[in-house]
Amino acid sequence: MRYLRVIIPSLFLYLALTGNFAWGNILLGLLVALLVALLVQPGDGLADPSNLPAALVALLRYVLVLAYDLIVSGVQVARIVLDPRLPIRPGIVAIPTDCQSELGRALSAHAISLTPGELVVEVGEDGTMYTHCLDASQATDLVANVQKMREAMLTKIFA
Repeated sequence: MRYLRVIIPSLFLYLALTGNFAWGNILLGLLVALLVALLVQPGDGLADPSNLPAALVALLRYVLVLAYDLIVSGVQVARIVLDPRLPIRPGIVAIPTDCQSELGRALSAHAISLTPGELVVEVGEDGTMYTHCLDASQATDLVANVQKMREAMLTKIFA
């Protein structure tokens, strides 16, 4: 039963993405969904379906905030690159995280690495993310605050 909670949404997602409802594609989608279920190893800790509306709203908010951050950072990096003086102060910044789950830490690190001018180079044993920034002088507090906001949104999504 717990595998069905992964197989069915995975199958529907596969079919929605491919848009092909031929029997061969449905069987292939079922095979992919089974493989996903085996790889994910669903447990009893799956999200409560009653939280789905709140999780979807949090996901939409997360995507919009991430898109905004990507645009703003992209413009800042473009300004730095186009400036003939190349005003950068690169460095590694330690960003503490409160995420307890590996998925939360991975998504947080991914969001940071997607942002132009920042790249997570290592995640410490305690969850601290060591991030390379083009301008480390300003990044410490700013990136830590943005990280806290992202973690709060991820917690709402996966609660």
